[in-house]
Formats: sequence, structure tokens, C-alpha cells
Amino acid sequence: MSSTKKCKKDLEAEVEDERGHWGSRVEFLLSCVGFSVGLGNVWRFPFLAYENGGGAFLIPYVILLVLVGKPMYFMEAALGQFGQVGPLQVWTEMLPCAVGVGVAMVIISLIVAIYYNVIMAYCLVYLFNSFRSVLPWTVCDPEWADEKCFVRSENISLVEREQRQTSEEQYWERKVLDITKSGLGEPGDLGEIKIDLAFFLLVSWLVVLLCLVKGVKSIGKVVYFTATFPYLVLLVLLVLGLTLPGAGDGLYYLFVPKWEKLASFTVWRRAAGQVFFSLGISWGGIIMFGSYNKFTARVHIDAHIVSLIDFLTSLLASIVIFSTLGHSAQLLGVPVETVAKGGQGLAFVAYPEALSHLPAPHFWSVIFFLMLFLLGLDSEFALFETAMVA
Repeated sequence: MSSTKKCKKDLEAEVEDERGHWGSRVEFLLSCVGFSVGLGNVWRFPFLAYENGGGAFLIPYVILLVLVGKPMYFMEAALGQFGQVGPLQVWTEMLPCAVGVGVAMVIISLIVAIYYNVIMAYCLVYLFNSFRSVLPWTVCDPEWADEKCFVRSENISLVEREQRQTSEEQYWERKVLDITKSGLGEPGDLGEIKIDLAFFLLVSWLVVLLCLVKGVKSIGKVVYFTATFPYLVLLVLLVLGLTLPGAGDGLYYLFVPKWEKLASFTVWRRAAGQVFFSLGISWGGIIMFGSYNKFTARVHIDAHIVSLIDFLTSLLASIVIFSTLGHSAQLLGVPVETVAKGGQGLAFVAYPEALSHLPAPHFWSVIFFLMLFLLGLDSEFALFETAMVA
């Protein structure tokens, strides 16, 4: 009987060694932080807060983070740690009739992984173009610009500005995305392959595959750089942004509370959506990362640490973004809401314009787009590995 138990334990240990575990608790924490702290913290949370009550938006966000976000994060990490398998297998063994939940997690992660790689390719386009002698989005180049293009620093009337597009907007839409005047073209017309975008997309996929070549063992080593470097960049940009003239105007627009917004169901719904989107809840990545923990790991403490870091990073990124936008608005003599955008418009239009008005704009552009690429790369690890372990 004792020999049977010993053989069983040896077999379990062999299976664990084959699947692999995190080299240390720090690797697990950094990987989870890298997954949760992503592009949404930089380009989604700041503008979401600005649109939905400013400082008042933090109240529903914190309430939902504590009552929904933290418990669900802990639950998913604990499920993975207990089952020692990926999300699909967890649901198959735990509740076979709900295996569709696991399938949905894998499919969603794969779709978002493909989408994230496209965004990372855009970051590489801007990153490599930041090394040019003149930042290409700061001028109206006849190669891609039309008669509606203007540089915002030019002295033109407000009426004209409303009818025209800035050089940053046209560079993003006409040069990078190659959107024609008529839109995306005729139905069914996919257009031609843009060789430069295809190349950067290939580079992005190669970087991801190289980092995932040994699974969790290689991820655990890479995140020491990819998860910490963005914080270094954010802290540098924070110090710079807060010392710029006009920074207070940007922070006022961001944090001034609009208490009447708290009565709106839409604000609470958007706060809940941001909690799920930012932490990565229900996507399967947390279960997958938890499955590489040792069975006795203190995952309940780690879940609280990661969710807290995610929230603080969102606040840090919001201050960095809006302090710089406030400075840009003051230089241009326009209201902050004129230069404030959300989503890809913030990352590839509004913020590049703001960085171009700083001293040494090439340097700040390089580290900003490198930071965006690394933020996407960290999230990509979890998304693509979730599909791989299925």
C-alpha cells in the first residue's frame, strides 16, 4: 500500500515538473501585473474618468473593484492554482455542463491576442518613425496629406479648424491606416496589403513567439523587464508632466468631480466594464497563470496586491496623460477638451501631438511608444498562452 502511494506521488511530481511552475513568487506577481496593467490603463481609464464624472467616477470604480473585481480575481487565480490546469480543463473537470465557458475564454483570448498584436504593430510604426530627423506626424507631408491638413500651431480661425484635420490625425488615418476619403472602400474590397504594416506585424509576432518559446519559464524571466520598464517611463513622464506649465488645467479637467454623474446607471456600468477589462477577469489568463503556481502558494495575498497595483497604475497614467495634454492645450491656446481623446485616438493622435511640444520630442516619443509596446506585450503573453494551453 505504501509503495502504491509513493508511486502516485512520484507520478504527480513528474507531471508537475513537465508542466512547469513559476521560478519564484515574484515572477507570478510580475506576470499578473503585466497582464492586468495594459493598454487600457493608459488610453482607456483616463478618458473614461474624464467623461464620467471626473473624480466622482473613482467612487463607483473603487466600490466595484472591492466588491466584484478583487473577489473574482482571487477566485480565478485560486481555481487555476487548485486545478493546476488551464481554463478549458478547469471548467471541464469542475462543471462539465459549463465547458462552454472555458471554450469562450479561450476563443476570446485568441481573438484579443490577434487584435493586440495589430495595436503593437502600430506602436512599432510610431516607435521606428520617432528616430527620423523630423517627427513625420508634425508636418503635412504631400505624400499622404490633403488640402484639409494643418499644423495646430498655425494661426488659423476656429471655423477653419473645425473643417480641417490636424497633421497628427491625417498621419494616423491616411498614412498609417490608409483610409481613403470615401472611407474604407466598397463592401468586399479589402484593399492592398500595406507592406510596412505587414512587416511590423510580423516583427511583433516574432517577439511574442520568442518570449513564449519555453512557456512559463521564459515568460517568468522576460517580465522582469517588460513589467517594470513601463513604470520607470510613467514615473519619468509624471515628474516631467507635473512641472510643465498648464499641467494643472489638464488635472482639473480630469479630477474635478461632477457629483450628478453618480446618479447615472451608465457611469456605474462603465465603471464595472473598466474593472473587468483592466483586471482581465473572465478572459482565462488569470486561471492560466494561477495554474503554474505551487499548490500551497498564498494566492489570496497576491490577488489583493495585483488589483491594488492595477488601480494605482490607472491613476498614475491618468495624471501623466492629462498633465501633458494640459500643457499642450495651453501652448496651442485651446481648451483641454479639444486635445483630449480616448482609445487609439489618445495613443496615436493626441499624445504624440502633446509629446511633440516637449523639449527633446524624439526621445519622449521613443520611450512612450516603447512603453506602449511593452504594455501590450505583457498582456499578449497571457492571452496567447491561454489559447496555447487549451
